[in-house]
Amino acid sequence: INIRLWLLQETRYLKMKIEVKDFDLKSTLLSGACFRVIEEVDGSFTNILKDRVINIKQVTNTLIVNSNNTDNLKEVIIEYFDLDRDYNKINEQLINNDIKMKDIINKCKGYRILNQDSFEMCISYIISQNNNVKRITNSINLLSENYGKKVIFNNKEYCLFPTYEELKDLKSEDFRSLGVGFRDKYLEDFLTKYKELRDINKLSTSDATKELMTVKGIGLKVASCILLFGYKRLDTFPIDTWVKQNIKELYGIKDDQKTIEKFTREKYKEYSGLAIQYLFHSKRNIK
Repeated sequence: INIRLWLLQETRYLKMKIEVKDFDLKSTLLSGACFRVIEEVDGSFTNILKDRVINIKQVTNTLIVNSNNTDNLKEVIIEYFDLDRDYNKINEQLINNDIKMKDIINKCKGYRILNQDSFEMCISYIISQNNNVKRITNSINLLSENYGKKVIFNNKEYCLFPTYEELKDLKSEDFRSLGVGFRDKYLEDFLTKYKELRDINKLSTSDATKELMTVKGIGLKVASCILLFGYKRLDTFPIDTWVKQNIKELYGIKDDQKTIEKFTREKYKEYSGLAIQYLFHSKRNIK
């Protein structure tokens, strides 16, 4: 990845150019895993990360990035968009394991798994239960506006997602006012247990799943989403009704949780989560 920096006369923000290959910014950001991204009229995207706001645009094989916080910006972008992982090598392995994946992966060319903040993913996916994207996004934004740090970028005010320290004393009634519904008590329970959870990064995926599921309201699907999008665990995957139906249609196997989980792990191994995301993305997000 080649980096070039320049300062435009009409702006005080330092812009960064990142040369990329086999990457589709729009497809990745609008895949449904990111709740705080705004598509701008010029084709760029404004995204609120853990400690900064970025604006990013793709022009062929170049990403043009600026931010209110340029500290380690190169490393932040590479990590967030998973740009240092060899997806071509992974895709080749997936296709070798299952030729049916070839057309699916070709439809998803350039899609990558976002590496998002783990604390934010825990809160976000607890809120996501039996919910729709619009309401999830609204609740997350209200939470950030009420408790997160405010920053100014491109003459607009944005609110970062609040830290544990900023949320630790909240009770269910505080969350209820943000429109999270029955999930209010789950969020309170998560904050109560957060410091007691074992270090997920030091656990196997199986143990990490069990650890997250000790929190009220975190079931297998939510734990899988948290691990996939917040902890880089490409070997885990959420199974919902949609996944069951499509796996059954594609492979003709029984559409129950245990059968699909066993089948997927045996076929796609350490990249099971990515394989399921390719299937989901190719069916739901690509016109």
